[in-house]
Amino acid sequence: MALDPADQHLRHVEKDVLIPKIMREKARERCSEQVQDFTKCCKDSGILMVVKCRKENSALKECLTAYYNDPAFYEECKMEYLKEREDFRRTGIPSKKRLQKLPTSM
Repeated sequence: MALDPADQHLRHVEKDVLIPKIMREKARERCSEQVQDFTKCCKDSGILMVVKCRKENSALKECLTAYYNDPAFYEECKMEYLKEREDFRRTGIPSKKRLQKLPTSM
């Protein structure tokens, strides 16, 4: 049974696991300033980070949640996933391996 590369149907695991994973990764990139602030606070505070880093933690959560709840962001990540899946179905090579540099000599 060959899969149509252009098929847009999503399985449950794709909707509930794979696309949210892409969303988390992209949201962390887009909230990099808050991630850095929180990380720095945690490193500086040691054991007291739970108490001392509440402000940074709240800012990070707020930024990430804004992306997670944005339907346009979900669609953007879904289209990225569908493009990767289509490329995989067409070539049989995962995008991570395709992006690796091929050896120049054998």
